[in-house]
Amino acid sequence: MGRRLILLRHGQTEYNATRRMQGQLDTELSTTGVEQARAAGLLMREFGVTKIVSSDLARARRTAEIVAAVLGLDLAVDTRLRETHLGDWQGKTHAEVDTIDTGARAHWRNNAAWAPPQGESRLDVARRARPVVDELMATYDGWDDGAVLLVAHGGTISALTSNLLGLEEHQYPLLKSLGNTNMSRLRAMPRYREGASSSHFDSTAPEDVQWYLEAWNQGLSL
Repeated sequence: MGRRLILLRHGQTEYNATRRMQGQLDTELSTTGVEQARAAGLLMREFGVTKIVSSDLARARRTAEIVAAVLGLDLAVDTRLRETHLGDWQGKTHAEVDTIDTGARAHWRNNAAWAPPQGESRLDVARRARPVVDELMATYDGWDDGAVLLVAHGGTISALTSNLLGLEEHQYPLLKSLGNTNMSRLRAMPRYREGASSSHFDSTAPEDVQWYLEAWNQGLSL
């Protein structure tokens, strides 16, 4: 019943390990990150993934390539799945940002409409990433037979999950941070309409789809 969507965060990078803010800087997976990606590929076998789309940033794309090789699937890339642009914060450690502007990171985490200087807000990210899902809902004929996997970034996945669930702006911070190669799992069902079928999509227009959260921050611990 319904269509299953898995949003998988990329494997660890050295920036992750040293608490440095990446944003749209194009960093590579660490050795640990590669191992995490291989384990994630094995885990994805359980979910019947039939299509993979990845952010073009190297850490997500490499994670997706490893998963795709395990599953024997092709990989598509979409720039709209990039991580939040963190503006002036990119490349800085958490401590460095806190020194420059005490309390700014906490304010950012708790206000989805607020953006770092010269960067994007979570609402901005949700607006650019949501069409990826809506277009797949309308065009991917194989979705009913298996899960679609999007490989992206923690901030992007959090914003997109919140948007799909229809959360209000003040509710976006309710989703805590996502671990490396952990996932958000959702299921789309036809929105109830009087007299309409409850088991088949008569339309894949966003207003005719109701998304449900099945799991958050789920994965393997290495």
